[in-house]
Amino acid sequence: MPWQKSASVALRPEPFGALVYHFGNRKLSFLKSQPLVAVVKALGDHPDVSSTLRACDVPEAQHPAYVTALATLSRSQMIEKRSTP
Repeated sequence: MPWQKSASVALRPEPFGALVYHFGNRKLSFLKSQPLVAVVKALGDHPDVSSTLRACDVPEAQHPAYVTALATLSRSQMIEKRSTP
């Protein structure tokens, strides 16, 4: 399933990763690693989460942790499903 960073979300780079702010629901989240920031930014460029993780060189053993993190971001509307063209 294709995903993307919500259009209402801004990422502010930080040494630990990034602050993520949703202008619509005013939620603030923290991405605690640079690789996770890279994954969130790349979601819109790939057909699904698995291919995004592979493209960002996330080790296979870490995929479940990233899927959990992305599910949390989805619940807080930081990322959203996108329609396929």
